[in-house]
Order: sequence, then structure tokens, then C-alpha cells
Amino acid sequence: MTADGKYRILVVDDEPTVLMTYRLILEQQGYEAVACGTSNEAIAAITKQAFDAVLCDYSMENQHTGFEIISVARKRDANVPAALVTGYATPDTVEEASRQNIWVMFKPIEIDEFLATTAKLLRSNRAPIVKGGKLEDG
Repeated sequence: MTADGKYRILVVDDEPTVLMTYRLILEQQGYEAVACGTSNEAIAAITKQAFDAVLCDYSMENQHTGFEIISVARKRDANVPAALVTGYATPDTVEEASRQNIWVMFKPIEIDEFLATTAKLLRSNRAPIVKGGKLEDG
């Protein structure tokens, strides 16, 4: 989270217009969106700052995948919620995402669904833990 209380979201897509659209939608909702168009840009951003969520295209440049970027993000923060945003998911890809606790959003995606899923992702990482009727820090 940023100093002014905004959630910081990493958005990664190799299609410039899609990337710009996601960034603008998130910023209009009050999020800080860091947009990266390549795997290398995303990895560099992850090494510089923490993120509250990662939204990443599955199919990236030079045969890289969103799984690789999410893996790097989770080396920094094992609990960072993440979603693949893809138009090319095979059943195997969806199954692998499920095993890694990665959500999947399918392109084309409606703005309302994109925002609702992003909000759920952020809540999934911030949900309170209740044991014996008492809140714990987690």
C-alpha cells in the first residue's frame, strides 16, 4: 500500500492499448497502477517496490508467461494475490493457475468484472483471521 493509503497494483501486458486501458481503469478507481509492457520491466518493478496485487497477461513476449512474473513477485511476498488475464488459457493453464492460487480472468473482460475481481483479489490478501472468536494479525 502506498503512503497515502492506495493499493499498489502491478499490471503487465505486452499489448500497449490493453495495458493503458487497464492502468487507466484502475487509476480512475483510486488504485496506484504500475504498468509494464514486458517481463523484464515487470521484474524490475517488483525488485523496486512491493505490490498489493499482480494482474498479468498469460502470454508475454519471447515465450515468457505470466506464471514467471507472478513467481518473481511471490519470491518477494509469498502472499501477494495474483491473476492471469488471458484470452489463450488452456484447461492445463487454468489447472496450473488453480494449483498456484492464481485467479484467471478471460479476455475480453467487462470493466465491471475486471474491477470486481481486482477488489476480491485485494480482499483475499487482507481478510481477517478469526480464531476462537478473536481477530488475529495473521
